[in-house]
Amino acid sequence: MRRFLILSFAIAMPAIARAQRAEPCETAGLKLEPGFCATIYAESLSGVRSIAVAPNGELLVGLSRGARGVELLRERDGRVMREPFATGFNSSQVALFDGYLYTESSPPITRGQDASALRVAVIRYKLTPGELKAEGKPDTIVHSIPFQPGHSTRNFAITRDGVLYLNIGSATNNCQPERQDRAPHVVGENPCLQTDTRAGVWRFDARKTNQTPSASNHFARGIRNAVGIAIGPDGKLWSTQHGRDQLGDWARTLGITDTTEVLRYNAENPAEELLQINRGDDFGWPYCYYAVDEHHLVLAPEYGGNGKTRGQCAQKKEPVAVLPAHWAPNALFFYSGSKFPSRYKNGAFIAFHGSWNRAPEKQGGFNVVFQPLSNGKSGGKYEVFADDFSPSIATGARNGPHRPTGLAESPDGALYVADDSGGRIYKIWYAGK
Repeated sequence: MRRFLILSFAIAMPAIARAQRAEPCETAGLKLEPGFCATIYAESLSGVRSIAVAPNGELLVGLSRGARGVELLRERDGRVMREPFATGFNSSQVALFDGYLYTESSPPITRGQDASALRVAVIRYKLTPGELKAEGKPDTIVHSIPFQPGHSTRNFAITRDGVLYLNIGSATNNCQPERQDRAPHVVGENPCLQTDTRAGVWRFDARKTNQTPSASNHFARGIRNAVGIAIGPDGKLWSTQHGRDQLGDWARTLGITDTTEVLRYNAENPAEELLQINRGDDFGWPYCYYAVDEHHLVLAPEYGGNGKTRGQCAQKKEPVAVLPAHWAPNALFFYSGSKFPSRYKNGAFIAFHGSWNRAPEKQGGFNVVFQPLSNGKSGGKYEVFADDFSPSIATGARNGPHRPTGLAESPDGALYVADDSGGRIYKIWYAGK
């Protein structure tokens, strides 16, 4: 019989049950919508990014630091216990399908190491009931996935019939030459050849081994970084997009001369986006960005835009919904349970990792929002569902001690929220009437 590592906080489940029945209830320091309660379900999970929930309630979590791979969390005798499931790699994505655990396998790198030649894989392990560790070597589903420079997490979603959609984020901020990435006033490469191999979504067969990204399985393009990626209740592919940075460097091109206005524009543009993705869609990166004041995609200054001109962007696909700039949407989840009020069913929850580049305005994000949807379209403005993960941000801190980055639903209809900065998993449930 394998031994479990017992978490130091050892939450007692009867206490949670009492909290669910009582009003008011604990909130784990979070600011929640009325009627909701929260507790810290687990902690000391450094770099926890993604959560997959097994039918029996066990959690398999992907850890993005220290080559700790995937850990298994299980409740026993009123306590949450953990066991290393598979190690030797970093993981920002886990998913369950067809009796297997699928995970991103990213190579650990050391400070100063040239990682440009390294590659990522999507692998799977057979799940055996009662076993706490992966047995044998994994199957490699997709290999030779580009890694660094630039956005390096390789997030994916799997449909019920076994289609795997993979995000490969861009290598640069806005397709400037790599050695001049983010340099002021450097124009973008035109055409941007990077969009042939990155900044998009690729389609694979989740049951087939040894696949590679190619032109033949390139599904959609023009998405700078689709970290939040999920299959919607409509069976279609949805994702968020991390918007580009440093528009303030192009203030004169955009016709902005007032210093205060430059800082405001840089902090509030471009909007983060919620996308519904079909085969062949092009969402415009790097040629376009969503201008908040114009309410649509406009031509980027690296390609001759002035903040208003649409140009080729009039032919790109617009987002379903937009959210505040630089909040960094790291997870997308459609709630399908029945324990939350009915208005939440089939709507989108988005976990925001938080900004670093809105100064001197307050940094934003570090929260979970709810985006209402109706028939594949926005059902209204987003609502902040859970906040104050990092209240120190209000004082001007660059980053917070707790940063939401993963979402999942428990068998009892609660919402799990992973926090990779503080190493926590929160559990949020509804106790109202």
